Order: sequence, then C-alpha cells, then structure tokens
Amino acid sequence: MSTPPPPGPEQPQGPQGQYPAPHPQGPYGQGPYPQGPFPQGPYPQGSYAPPPYGVWNPYPHPPQPSHNGVAIAALVLGVLCFLPAVGLVLGLVALRQIKKRGERGKGMAIAGAALSSVGLALWALAIPTGVASEAWEGFKEGAAEETLSVRKGQCFDAPGGSLQGETYDLDIVPCDGEHDGEVFATVTVPDGSYPGDDRITSIADDKCYALRNDYAMDVWAVPDHVDVYYLTPTRQSWRLGDREITCAFGNTDEKGTLTGSLRNDATTLDADQLAYLESVRDLDTVLDREPEAYAEDDLDANTQWAGEVRDAVAAQTEALRGHTWTGDAERPVTALVKELQTAREHWANAATAGDPDTFYEHYDAGYAFYDGAKTIDVREALGLDTSPPEYDYDSGEDSGGDLDV
Repeated sequence: MSTPPPPGPEQPQGPQGQYPAPHPQGPYGQGPYPQGPFPQGPYPQGSYAPPPYGVWNPYPHPPQPSHNGVAIAALVLGVLCFLPAVGLVLGLVALRQIKKRGERGKGMAIAGAALSSVGLALWALAIPTGVASEAWEGFKEGAAEETLSVRKGQCFDAPGGSLQGETYDLDIVPCDGEHDGEVFATVTVPDGSYPGDDRITSIADDKCYALRNDYAMDVWAVPDHVDVYYLTPTRQSWRLGDREITCAFGNTDEKGTLTGSLRNDATTLDADQLAYLESVRDLDTVLDREPEAYAEDDLDANTQWAGEVRDAVAAQTEALRGHTWTGDAERPVTALVKELQTAREHWANAATAGDPDTFYEHYDAGYAFYDGAKTIDVREALGLDTSPPEYDYDSGEDSGGDLDV
C-alpha cells in the first residue's frame, strides 16, 4: 500500500493516474525536493535498489517499551501448568513491575496468573483424590517398562552382543533366527530400600537357576554352550520402581549367539512328554541337593540325603505308573519303572548305611539307572532328545553372568 503525500499543492498525476513516489522532506520540512533526474549514487539502480539518498523520517515515533520478562515466564508456566503456584506469583510480580516501569506485557501477566490459578486449583483437587499419586505411579511404571523391555518367551539382541555390564535397551527379535538371549523367567524383588548390588546378584543367581528347568524342562535338549544370565535392577532404576529380575539363556561364549527357542514346557509339549519330564524334574531337584561333603567327612548328611532320593525315586515310579501312555511309550516306560524299583532299594540301603564304604556301594548302584539305556528308550518313544548331556561337576553354576539395567 502506497502512502499519500502530505497536504500541499496538488501534485500532477503520472501516466498511470497515481502520484509519483514522494521524496524525503528536507531537514526542516520545507517542501519536496526537485523531481529529478538525480545523479546515481553508489547503489545499483533497479526495481529493488535502495534510495540514492538517506531518508529522514518526517514523523518520528517514540521507541516502544520492552516486554516484561517476568510476564513472559508467568505465561509459559501458566500454559504448561508446571509449578502453578510459581506461575501465579510471577504473574502478580509482573503486573507490579509493568505498572512501575511502564513496560509491555500486562496481558501476558494476567493470562499467566489466571492459567496458573486454574492449575493450582486442579492440583489441590488431585492430591486428596489420589490422582497425582496415580500419575506419578504411572510415570514410574512407564519408566520401568522402558528399562525392562523383554518378557518371558521373547528373544533379544543386546547392544554390542554382550550380556555383561550395563544396558538401557534390548532389541526384541524372532527366536527362529540368531539372537543373543532368550528370557525364560522374571522375578519380582520385594519392595523397600535398595538391597545393594551383592544382594540383588545373589537373589538373581538363586532364583534364575531354580527356574530354568521350568521353562526348558527337557535338560537334554539344552546345548552345552548355553548358560544362565540375568538382568538386574540398578540403584538408579530402583528409584523409578524397577523391581524385576529377568532370567535369560545366553551363549557361554561372549561372541556367540543362540538359534531357535529353548522353550519346552506345557505350551510346547504333549501330555505324555509333559508327564515324563515332570517326573524327571522332581527327581533331579533332589539329586541336585547332594551334600558337598563326602561321606567320610559327614556320613549323616549323606545318608539323610540318600533317604530323600529314595522317596523321590518312589514318587517318580508312582507318577509313571499313574499316567496312561499312548502310542509306543507304554512298553519302554514299564521297563524303566522296574529299573526304578531296583534303584529305590539301593537308595534305601544307602540311607541306612553305617559306614562310608557301604554308603558308596549302594550310591553307585542307585545311580546306575540314571540316564541309562532304558531312559533313552523312553525318550525315543516320546519324541524327546536322546543325547545325554555332559555334566561338568567342576565348573559349578557360576559361568553365567549378570546384566544390569
């Protein structure tokens, strides 16, 4: 939009019926300058060329007052509903400063104070009704969920492929392909103050090793290069509500991976397979409690344990007898039951042995059935793995590791 010339003598119209562009007034407002032509200045001439001379403003305006910074802050806090009490105070302070200094921003100060008042009222309503605490709990649960992103039955890749040290995220991948780990259990630690790194590790070690056979019931099908690892809360994630230990299978070689799922439980097994493996699992649990001390050093502890094995063998025998087997499994199971009866008699004699030599005589005979030919026959008939695992009694159960989150 063009600006009309100041009042004065009528200006002659140009060819297009418009006033020619006015020229700046002289320093004392004494009429227009001559209407050119003017000598060219140092600027290039064209449709967007600067004027050839400096321009004085004939009607100067006074400078505008600046915006009050406190008013801006009050408006921001009011819009965000963040620290509403602070936003209200800042709005009132800004109004006083604006009146005293003649600054701009009165509308922003009023709006900020009003919005903060509404936010303060909402907070006052939320606290007694529990809304605020629920929101905080939701935040903590969300943070914990973000920290622990894998669940039982899922396979994952760890950053860098390592299941050692700290991590903040795991990538869930299909179990069919290569992966770094497979989650087989989760354990919730009781609430309270952080128990410390050593205590968390001890809980994870005990619980994860105890739960591994519930997920991979057929221990023969677990490769020798697979071991137990666990994700544990850190002191920082504990503050956000993280109470979960995640137990996972991983490769004993830090650079190695796993392929395929190791899961074999009620979700993947048929009724016959499940019945057999449950009976084996219960006996294995007792056999794993063998005393560390030899019979020569603590005969009582060993004979007491032998009595527990005797009862576990009897329970397995009754479980196998009580199940109705289908297909080709009935005959090999019947043969295994007869062997178990003989083994039970040896464990009974070991439980009453009066000296170490007698104990070990029946100990060896009672163990003879374990993972023997008749066991392999039953497994073959049931379609289970028929390759007995290699037991490394010297390595213990400490070759796994922990991954903090």
